[in-house]
Formats: sequence, C-alpha cells, structure tokens
Amino acid sequence: MSVARRPPPAYESSLAGIQATSAVYYRISRTASDATGRVLKESFEIPPCSGQAWTVRAGSVCRLTTPNGPQVGDLNLWNAHNPRERLWAARTRQIHASHVSVGDRLWSNLPYLRPLVSITGDSLGGGQLHDVLAPDGKRDPEKTFPSTQSGGRVHDLLGTRCDPYVNMLMGGKTFDFHCHSNLTRAVVPYGLTELDVHDVLNVFQVTGLDEEGRYFMEASPAQPGEYFEFFAEVDVLCALSACPGGDLSNWGWEDKEGDMLASCRPLGVEVYQLADKDKVLEGWMQPQSPAYKGMHGMTMPAR
Repeated sequence: MSVARRPPPAYESSLAGIQATSAVYYRISRTASDATGRVLKESFEIPPCSGQAWTVRAGSVCRLTTPNGPQVGDLNLWNAHNPRERLWAARTRQIHASHVSVGDRLWSNLPYLRPLVSITGDSLGGGQLHDVLAPDGKRDPEKTFPSTQSGGRVHDLLGTRCDPYVNMLMGGKTFDFHCHSNLTRAVVPYGLTELDVHDVLNVFQVTGLDEEGRYFMEASPAQPGEYFEFFAEVDVLCALSACPGGDLSNWGWEDKEGDMLASCRPLGVEVYQLADKDKVLEGWMQPQSPAYKGMHGMTMPAR
C-alpha cells in the first residue's frame, strides 16, 4: 500500500529576495552584539492595554521587547509616505509560514507586493539571524522555537487583532481598549483612521489550528527581556498594541477583565541607526514592486 505523499509548500522558492538571507542581513544581524555597531535613536514603553505609533527610517533596525515578562503585541505596518501600502498578513503567511521568525519578511499588499521589513532577530526563535540561519536559508532546528504539545507556534499571522465588535458578537460587553481600538487611537495623529487598521502580526503570541482547523491561543512563553527585531526596508509607520489579553493565560470572552488585567504588562520599543551604515548596507537597495504593467485584461475604449 503506497503512502500518500505530502504536497510541497505552494510558495516555496529559492529566488533571491524572497528570504532575507543575503550577506547584508548577516552583517545587520551581527551589529546586535557589537557595542559600537548601533546607535539608539528612540526608546519607549507602551503601557498595558494601550497602543503607540512611531516611524522607522529605511536602513534602521527596530526591536520590540517584553521588559517585564510575557505580553502579546499586535503590530501594524504601513509605508510611511503612502498608507495605502501596508502589511499583507495573508500573502506573508503564504510566502513564508503561518508563524514568522528570522529570515522571513513582512510583505505589503497589492499592487505593491514588496517587503516592508525583514526579521533579523528573535530571541524566542533562537536569537540573531546569523546564529540561526545557514547561508542557504536553512534553520538550525536546535535553535528554532519548538511547537507546543498542541501544535502552537510563536509570532502569529493566522489570527488578527481583538476588537470591540467581535467582543460584543461573542457575548462580551462594551470595551474601548481592544487592540483594534488601541491601534486606531495610535494612528490618528498620523492622519489615519480606523479604516487604515489592518490584519496584524501577533508578536510573542502562540497560536495554532486544532484537528478541526479551529484557531486556538496559548499563553505567551516570553520571559523578561525577550525581543523581536526587524530591519526597515522602506520608511515605515509602525503601530503596536499591548493586548488587553496580556499574556493570554486568562483569555476569555466572558467577564474576566480583572483576571486578564492581572496578566497585562508593557511592551518596549527601541529604534537603532546602524553606526557604519555604508559598510554594513553595502549592496543593499530598497525593494521594488514587481514590474507588472498590464491592465488586468481591460482595454481602453476606442475614441
């Protein structure tokens, strides 16, 4: 009896530029352990149950941290000069995986389809890119975050942000500090609205699908000082919510606000400029969109 062969990944590709595995990303990664390799330009904490937005210049590095222990964060990204270009969670998980780590990139929506940022460091995923990935892009299995007993993995692209609408749909009460609301308040000073908030990357969050394909969440394994780090490929506007579910150890739709608040902690943000930018980024160029020039099968009417 023949054994059914597992279908290959639909979007597996060895094309250059899909993974962040060229020499420049190894050089960026190594600056993390060099006391003179980076210059801290901005640093702040996002209080529990709140959100904040900030910009990161192309060629800079941004690090998200858990200063006081486990806390889930919901991350949105936009082109800082064109908010119509923003993170496309669905295509990113097709190109890479349902959960991302070093060497993966966060891609923008159509018609832009280019990496907004590339992940260069992930303490839960083994550390810096140069410690985890071989030059051929293969991960060291000893350093990769292991799936949980239930099949959960960390840094989630399967789910999306919590919001006040689904909270009421699922039997909850009116609450103004879900991640959707936190992100909305955060981006208003940048001229954006609720309609600009989009599907997120759930940083430090462990999730998966059960035997029936249903979404589940587990408690975050993050310890104090964990980090998730990315390199800005273009000027990006970032917004991050410190989820009111905290570390998700007490998550529920019913009236558990007190229990969940007890598991809420701040998130940290650090933005770095590379000290020797010309040397480290030698050969790097901002990514371009695919050169499709068609009109989707439409033609201009004859005059």
